[in-house]
Amino acid sequence: MPASSNPASPPAEQPAIAFDAVAKAYGGAPPVLDAVSLSVPAGQFLAILGPSGSGKTTLLRLVNRLADPSTGHVRVEGEDVRDVDPIALRRRIGYVFQGIGLFPHMTVAENIGITPRLIGWERARIAARVTELLTLVRLDPAKYRDRLPHELSGGERQRVGVARAIAAGPRIVLMDEPFGALDPLTRDALGQDYRDLHRDLGLTTVMITHDALEAVLLADRIAVLRTGRLIADGTPRALMNDAQDPYVQDMMATPRRQAERLAALMRRDAP
Repeated sequence: MPASSNPASPPAEQPAIAFDAVAKAYGGAPPVLDAVSLSVPAGQFLAILGPSGSGKTTLLRLVNRLADPSTGHVRVEGEDVRDVDPIALRRRIGYVFQGIGLFPHMTVAENIGITPRLIGWERARIAARVTELLTLVRLDPAKYRDRLPHELSGGERQRVGVARAIAAGPRIVLMDEPFGALDPLTRDALGQDYRDLHRDLGLTTVMITHDALEAVLLADRIAVLRTGRLIADGTPRALMNDAQDPYVQDMMATPRRQAERLAALMRRDAP
């Protein structure tokens, strides 16, 4: 048989995270998640939007096995998470959440260095990493490394939480409403700083939020959940301009209305 004149296609790049027909139910209650299929390419910043009770946090918890699916499969870098030791899995995935969860009796340096210490890094390497990360999240290492969490502002604690999440060099970071409890100025600054870290470190980020404007400004792609089902998935521009679902249309109209009101205010106050 003659050889084909067309070269073989290169293999498709393996997604960082893949949800395959995932469902989650507790007892006889309606499912929290219902047949969700979603693939997250390496290096992408995905925001998951939806109202309270839509299944957003449950979906995130399936990635690092804080919960297991009732049916379907979750894969991280090609491995079914149920075939991976959950502790080892969690140590290779960064996790940032609204409650921050810093250990109150540990210094900033000890909080950031906890995962590297658990996986066996040497003390000097951990100290150097703490200095590097505090600088990355815009906190002066000399000023902050020996402070305790109660001595920090909310924004400073959340910056330490981000540093802790990426301390051991994970390729994937999960974020559950990470900036929701912060004041608007701190929230905006920290969101943009994290977006820069995502880009500069080549991370794959999945962020849960209920704020459509935050999702539009930070994410490469937005997935919308409602009552446990995936009802929309696309770029911010696509969902703002071409969403078919009425709920998604209303949700994505919010950033546009805010921008229009701001533009009208600026015109009105112009000299």
